Amino acid sequence: MRAVRYDVPETDAFTRPYWEAAAEGRLLIRRCGACGRAHHYPREFCPHCWSEDVTWEEASGRATLYTWSTVHRNDLPPFGERTPYIAAVVDLAEGPRMMTELVHCAQGAPAAGMALRVTYRDGNPVFEPGG
Repeated sequence: MRAVRYDVPETDAFTRPYWEAAAEGRLLIRRCGACGRAHHYPREFCPHCWSEDVTWEEASGRATLYTWSTVHRNDLPPFGERTPYIAAVVDLAEGPRMMTELVHCAQGAPAAGMALRVTYRDGNPVFEPGG
């Protein structure tokens, strides 16, 4: 029996390109061909204009910190082993906002607007300080 992982969504045919790219160290977002706006999390339609003319695009990996919270207790595996950790919301350079984890950042060091860059832990995109 395979252990349930709570830190990675279940992959399906639609999200497989996203997770395969992440395993290769590339962050993908979706961009709408009708209105030109990017979005994240991946959807089969544009959440701004509802067009289905959306394609995958490689993001720059640059972001700024929008908000964060330090999590001191989490009973779901594997999060309990990681506490304390910083749950964060970042603004990608391409426009979309993304929920993630902030790593390699000392407690008390996060600041709204700080420059971040994507890095990967076990094939999962997380962010660290740096531009």
